[in-house]
Amino acid sequence: MPSVERPVPPYLQIAGHIRDQIIHGELHDGESVPSARQITRDWGVAIATATKALNTLRSEGLVRSVPGVGTVVNSRRAVHPYAGARSIAVVRTGRVYPPGHYAKILSAELVPAPEQVADALALEPGAPVVRRKRTTYNDKDEPVSTSVSWLDGSLSSRAPKLLEAERVVSGTYAYVAERTGRQLDREYSQIAAGYASEVAAEQLGVPESSPVLVTRSRFVDTDGGVIEYGESTSLPGHWVFVEIAATQGQR
Repeated sequence: MPSVERPVPPYLQIAGHIRDQIIHGELHDGESVPSARQITRDWGVAIATATKALNTLRSEGLVRSVPGVGTVVNSRRAVHPYAGARSIAVVRTGRVYPPGHYAKILSAELVPAPEQVADALALEPGAPVVRRKRTTYNDKDEPVSTSVSWLDGSLSSRAPKLLEAERVVSGTYAYVAERTGRQLDREYSQIAAGYASEVAAEQLGVPESSPVLVTRSRFVDTDGGVIEYGESTSLPGHWVFVEIAATQGQR
C-alpha cells in the first residue's frame, strides 16, 4: 500500500508514483489511472491534493481526461525510454524495456576505439572496444530510437554475449555486473537537439537531417569506472523525464 513521506509535497509524491508506473510500462496507453477519490482513499490525503497530483500529470502530457471514462494514460508518443530510463528500469523492475517495447540488435563486434569513445572509457585511442548497435521499437512496431553502445574490449572474454548480435535480456551493464562483479552506480547523460545522420535516418524511417533528440550517456560503476558509453538518436515528440533533487543548503 503506498504511503506519503515527508518533506516532498504529497501531491508530488503521488504524481511521481503514477509517473513511474507509466514510464516503466506498468500502466499502458489508454488505461485508467486512479481517480482523485481513489487516490484520497489509497494515500490518505485530501481531495484537493489528489486533484493537484492528477493535474500535474495532465500538465506533463502523461494523462488525459476522457468524458464518461475518467483520467487515462496518454503515453504512446509522450514517453521516450532513453538510456537513463532503461538503467533505472533495470534496477526497479528487472526489465530493460516497458511491456511491448523491444530492441533489434543490428551488430555486435570488436572495433578500434574512436577518440571520443576512448576518452569516455579511459582507454587509448584505437584500443579494442565492443560496439553494439540497436534500434528500439514501441508496442506499435514503430522505431523510436537507434543507438550504439561501447564497452572496453577486454570485457568480451568474461562476458562473451557482448559480441553476439542478440539482445542481452537483463541489459548490458547488468550482464557485465553478473560476469565481472562491477555494479552500476550512476549514469551521466548529455541531451541535445540535433539532426538525424544518414544512418540514423534510415533506421528511424525519416528523411536525413530530420530534427531528433541526441543523447550521450556514461554508465559508471561503484569505483567510478565507466562500464558503458552510449550514443542514441530519438524521434521528436517523445518526452524525457528526469528528476533532480536539489542538495539542501546549496544553490
